[in-house]
This record gives sequence, C-alpha cells and structure tokens, in this order.
Amino acid sequence: MEPRIVATGLEFPEGPVALSNGDVIVTEIAAGRLSRVKPNGTVEVLAVTGGGPNGAALGPDGALYVTQNGGFQWHRRPLPDGSMGLFPGEQPADYTGGAIQRVTLAGEVSTLYTECNGIPLKGPNDLVFDREGNFYFTDLGKNRPREKDRTGVYYASPDGKFIREIIFPMEGPNGIGLSPDEKTLYVAETPTGRVWAYDVQAPGQVANGRVIGTVPGAPPFGYSFCDSMCVDAEGNVIVATILNGGLTMFSPDGSTVRHFPCPDLLTTNACFAPNLTSLYVTLSSTGRLGVFDTWPTRGLKLNFAI
Repeated sequence: MEPRIVATGLEFPEGPVALSNGDVIVTEIAAGRLSRVKPNGTVEVLAVTGGGPNGAALGPDGALYVTQNGGFQWHRRPLPDGSMGLFPGEQPADYTGGAIQRVTLAGEVSTLYTECNGIPLKGPNDLVFDREGNFYFTDLGKNRPREKDRTGVYYASPDGKFIREIIFPMEGPNGIGLSPDEKTLYVAETPTGRVWAYDVQAPGQVANGRVIGTVPGAPPFGYSFCDSMCVDAEGNVIVATILNGGLTMFSPDGSTVRHFPCPDLLTTNACFAPNLTSLYVTLSSTGRLGVFDTWPTRGLKLNFAI
C-alpha cells in the first residue's frame, strides 16, 4: 500500500478535515493558515490564523476548532532521496503563544482560550470532540535551547466558557482520540513514541492511564516519534509516525501492531474520508496531502462531521 498524492506545494500540512463535498481542509503550520484542498488537487486559502495552526476538528456549530501552537523555527534539510524537506524546530523569536481558535468555513478567525487557570497554553497540538459537544486537546509545549515546557491534556467547551486540565504531566502529548464508545481516551506522546489509554469515567474525567504500545523504529534510526492520530470503527488507533515515516495501527489493547509506510519521514496526521473507506494522510516535510483509497479497516465517523 502506498498513498496516492492529492495535493503538493503545501507548507507543512497537518490537521486534515474531510468534508462531504470532497474537499479536505488542512492546516499549513509553516504558513500560518488553513487551506481547502479540492478533489482535483487545487488549493485555496480558507483563513489566515498566524502563528502555527496545528490540529483541526469540526465542532457542533459547524465551525472548525484549531489548536494554535504559536509557531516554530523552520529549517530546510536534505531528505534521503536528495530533495529538500521542511522541518520544525524550537520556539521562534516571533512566537505568538498557544491558543485554541475558532475558524468558520467562511474564513472568520477568533480566539477562545489562551490559558487555563492562569497558566498560558504553550503549544496546543491536536483535539477531538466528544458526543457532549466539548473537546479534549493536547498541549505539546515548546522547546528552547536549554529547556522545554511541561504540559498535559485539557478538556474545554466550544463556547469559551470552561477549560480544565485533566492530565498532567506528560512528555510532549500530541495525538488524541476517543474509542467508538467514548469510554477510552487515547493520547500519543511524541518524544517517547508511546500511546496511552485512559478510562473515561465521565465527560472530561479520566483515570487508569496505561501504555498500550510504542511505535516501531526502523533503520537507520532505530526509533520513532508519535504524531497525531485517528481511530477506526473497530477501535484501532492509527498513529502518524515520524522518522519511521508512516501510519502505525494498534488494536484497542495494543496486542496487535501493523505499520504502513508512507513516503515522508514526517508523516503527521490522518483522517477518514466521508465514505469511511479512504484515509487521508499529511506528508508534512514534503508538503503533500495523500490518500489511501482503500484502507484495510472501516473508518469511524467523527462527531459533528459534515
């Protein structure tokens, strides 16, 4: 299996959201914007957010909710095939701070949250809505030359009225997803390559955290990092995998692991198409959106998908 390339020339795409009309909205982190990819591969700018828009998800009001990481230093580096790729680095001099933003499909941008209990958000990364209409999100934090942030996982409402920290600390929490019955919350840690599962006792309340697996490494590195994730209808957790570029699929308890290579060291996110048989994937260092036209498992329809 190898993904078919849908669009090229994107500035570090992430946060794919597939719409029923065939369009896919992606964040372009390095460009500070959201873009709409048409089925024929053309790209239209939807909204300019500034900073570094990262994850995105449709909320109950039909708007997009975006984790704003505040931006990165960016580096052009050679890839194994000799071409140049785009790589994120440390907190930049023009860092705008972390936030949760709301973006309408008409391109209007507003900011909902920049802190929780007086503590600033550092680098929000990914989010998922539950059936209640609220959302869980991760804060990856930022790295600086001799220090990095300690961060966690949050639960918030889309109306800007409440936000609370529900898991702390974690080592660079990134991808986040819910099981089909919403009784389990999954969180992927980037630097450790670990995928965690937590029991959801009530909306926004979790307990019994345990590691269900670690993404596999591959030569020449021997290790890998986790990025964002999605969940299929069978409850498998599909984690975008960095360095061992591809998608790693864990069974719900982690007892079975399958890796699907992708043509990018920085494979960062995935989402199912509305038909729930195709899977979109962001190939970020090479600026491409790809799609597996027939994924081996059926997708899980997200809450509030349109």
